[in-house]
Amino acid sequence: MSDYTLDNIRSGTVLLFLWKLTGEIKYKQAADLLREQLKSQPRTKEGGFWHKEVYPYQMWLDGLFMAEPFYAEYAVLFDEPNDFDDIALQFKLMEEHARDPKTGLLYHGYDESRQQAWANPETGTSASFWGRGVGWYFMALVDTLDFFPKDHPERAELIAILQRLAEAVAKVQDPQSGVWWEVLDQGGRKGNYLESSASCMFVYSYAKAVEKGYIRKSSYKKVYKTGYAGIQTQFVQDRPDGGVDLNSTVSVGGLGGNPYRNGTYEYYLSEAVVTNDAKGVGPFLLASLYLHN
Repeated sequence: MSDYTLDNIRSGTVLLFLWKLTGEIKYKQAADLLREQLKSQPRTKEGGFWHKEVYPYQMWLDGLFMAEPFYAEYAVLFDEPNDFDDIALQFKLMEEHARDPKTGLLYHGYDESRQQAWANPETGTSASFWGRGVGWYFMALVDTLDFFPKDHPERAELIAILQRLAEAVAKVQDPQSGVWWEVLDQGGRKGNYLESSASCMFVYSYAKAVEKGYIRKSSYKKVYKTGYAGIQTQFVQDRPDGGVDLNSTVSVGGLGGNPYRNGTYEYYLSEAVVTNDAKGVGPFLLASLYLHN
């Protein structure tokens, strides 16, 4: 808890699942610790969670997926309805500050202080639309809405945010392959490549959003069907031993730190591309479950 990284919070969804499954108090106690972290997590002046204490004044798209589904489920299980105002605020602040009005896509990060070298001095945003970053945010929306009260006044706004994002992401789907690029709006540019984790995240998010009625099936069924077919063609490879591999997953993406990550197009293309990374395989399994059910 002491490092105040939102990445710690993601494991909370597993702890809640195990507590519901077994009733063992140790899982509840561990989840309580993560909830305590959120109570003292550093925030921007407007109330947005810092992604990590070592990244002051910064909100990243990743953090929404790491924290909000757990935060929402915990609020339901332990009757903390006031938390939903705060949960909605996180999504609203991220969209308000990171959304590009021209494309509708969200930049990877936002620095309230404008002090980071990667931050636009006027807007505070980073420079690129990172595929997996947008995927984290998209999945965070569809998963958090599972727990968001039907009568909460902010629920409609979260669905509207999701609808705006769905429209923007569909526009940068690669028409030849059906999947998405590492840097979303730079399809075909030298060095850019089709990336599996973002593609799997988008297919899962579209399929779930259609199934839940957040977006129209008539508008988006083709998007996720074409996307899933593209995943199988572009990224899934049979092995001689009968297993399968998921290729073309970027290993990591971030901003700042040491060595310094400047958020440029060239930075995102410099990170290693790997096979069978959990950040790709997990969303692939989720997408497959939705497509096959």
